[in-house]
Amino acid sequence: MAKLPPSISETIWRLKRRLADVIDNARAAEFFLFHTFGETERTIVYLNDLQSVAEQATERFSQFSSLQIRILNIQPHVSEDMLELVKQTIDNTEARLPALEQSIQEIRTEWELR
Repeated sequence: MAKLPPSISETIWRLKRRLADVIDNARAAEFFLFHTFGETERTIVYLNDLQSVAEQATERFSQFSSLQIRILNIQPHVSEDMLELVKQTIDNTEARLPALEQSIQEIRTEWELR
């Protein structure tokens, strides 16, 4: 089985944990917003935003999982092209993740959600 350098592997697992938290937090906020205020002209935009955040985080989580599976099936070493793809995915996710987290926080603050 091919293996990634430990630092890259740990980064992937760390990002997947954060992405899982984003998915959970977005869905929880969506649930509380809907059940507290219902679906109105005012809430629909926020509900859609939370759904979008969860979907984006899910897509990135899935990308990492797919890359991990592909790497597990590579023998005997990870190619430079695959390693570069992993690094680009990490960089893109690290750049986008704070905005996803901030979107949830802003909506929670706006609607005084827990």
